[in-house]
Amino acid sequence: MFGRQKIAMLVAEFLGTATLTAAVYSMAVRTSFPFFSGAAAALTIGLMVMLVDRASGAHINPAVTLGLWTIRKIDTLKAIAYIAAQLVGALAAWRLMEYLMDSPLKNIAGKNVDWRVMVAEGVGALVFGWGVAVAVDRAYTTAQKAAVLGVSFFVGVQIAAFASNGVVNPAVAVGIRSWNVSYIVAPLVGAIVGMNLYSLVFAEKTAKRASSTSSASSSRKTAASKAKKTTKRKK
Repeated sequence: MFGRQKIAMLVAEFLGTATLTAAVYSMAVRTSFPFFSGAAAALTIGLMVMLVDRASGAHINPAVTLGLWTIRKIDTLKAIAYIAAQLVGALAAWRLMEYLMDSPLKNIAGKNVDWRVMVAEGVGALVFGWGVAVAVDRAYTTAQKAAVLGVSFFVGVQIAAFASNGVVNPAVAVGIRSWNVSYIVAPLVGAIVGMNLYSLVFAEKTAKRASSTSSASSSRKTAASKAKKTTKRKK
């Protein structure tokens, strides 16, 4: 029922999200500057892409998984399994951090819905989701994908931090106790909008350019082949 590849996918998403959660919280409790927490998250994402991209695609974010599902880059059952593994990974990191610090984590988000937080997290996720869609659509190498995702997430966090804690990841938000409706819903919506915006507006143009390039290449090959045949006949 569960082959080695499927187990590797789930373990990769579990460990990747747990590591990201711990890295974000570690920096969040040490400094109030979003630059450093964003940089820590971006570096961790880049590292996780390098480590587990071949196993699972290194989503490590329910917003990424759901966004890719909406543009048909991942099937439904795999998306559900990924999100479950991500949430479990974040919860495991939460409990581990409480054990290591010997104190419970306090909720740093508040219970009330704040529309400024909602918009900030949504726009940050939109930028990140756009970067993810580009990397997937253009089939970047692992190193290129690590760089694009890391930088996209860093920029997204800096934008979100104007009005929020700059999490841009529902699973991490749960793991570091920075969660309410705003931190769960907004990143999901933002990532979906960002990925679908790229898919609808830009990916089609890319496909057309690839098609025209392929047609031109095919035409050149056909012309070269005819020229060779003509030369052989003359000889």
